[in-house]
Amino acid sequence: MTIRERTQRTQAETLSAYACLSQNSKGRQRPEEECPIRTPFARDRDRIVHCSAFRRLMHKTQVFLSPEGDHYRTRLTHTLEVNQIAKTLATALRLNVELTEAIALGHDLGHTPFGHSGERVLKELCPYGFSHAQQSVRVVERLEKDGKGLNLTWETRNGIACHSYSNPSPEGKAATLEGRVVYFADKIAYLNHDLEDAVRAKVLTEEEIPWEIKYHLGRGKSQRITAMITSILENSQENIAMSPEIDRAFHQFNTFMYEAVYTNPAAKGEEKKAQWVVAQLYDYFTKHPEKMPPEYQEILEEADVCRAACDYISGMSDRYAVTTCENLFIPHSWGF
Repeated sequence: MTIRERTQRTQAETLSAYACLSQNSKGRQRPEEECPIRTPFARDRDRIVHCSAFRRLMHKTQVFLSPEGDHYRTRLTHTLEVNQIAKTLATALRLNVELTEAIALGHDLGHTPFGHSGERVLKELCPYGFSHAQQSVRVVERLEKDGKGLNLTWETRNGIACHSYSNPSPEGKAATLEGRVVYFADKIAYLNHDLEDAVRAKVLTEEEIPWEIKYHLGRGKSQRITAMITSILENSQENIAMSPEIDRAFHQFNTFMYEAVYTNPAAKGEEKKAQWVVAQLYDYFTKHPEKMPPEYQEILEEADVCRAACDYISGMSDRYAVTTCENLFIPHSWGF
């Protein structure tokens, strides 16, 4: 018996009856030989951590564009916080932690530069829309590893596709409880860390947080996260859910953040410039596809120029998008 087989047997004996076992996976896009050490879901997780798109998350905006200081979240730190909350939930519920990690670490791989402001531009300009959740799936299925993709399991790809209610997947809820855990972990993470960043940036104060949120969830980040995690653990078995009271406070928290932070002019002061950058890049590369790197020109053989331009631009970090825009549209000094 291999190490992988021993791990899978242990998981079958110890995990919840509602957990997704890797030996029951629907498989990969392309069949491949099993690893003697790692389970299929562990391999998914490792492939995501080592891929180029994961590293680029370090230089992609979470909420605040190009903030002063090193304490504000980026798309990478957001991903790591989602992963930690999801692991806590999955461990306590005796779900498959390896699958949970793979989904959590891969859920934002397809996010655009400049956060959701960049996503909105591509969604408006591209004739068939744009969703970062669906783009994350495209990254792992098609764009990584020189066009071969990461060849992840169906369960990981399904969880990535279904992680966002701002970009609902045609597939609806994730098929596994591990995927649904990541769905909640994503919201718990970004509401709390975005609030912390907003207070640090003096966009709002703790006193402005509605009383009902403080009463049901707590006054500090740790208290709020603990309250939501505890509620999920007490109300989840065949499905992942919160109590009615915590769920109402959770949705009120979400509404408050959209009104106070996500649409706040102070937090979004540079958003128009960022949107202009993305719009200019999209216009240029759809008119001049030959200027894109060869791997994106190859996409034209199977799709159209809009698809190729979205793939290229959404993969850019904030700084690379700005540099590319400067190189294309800002005059440079002439030299001998």
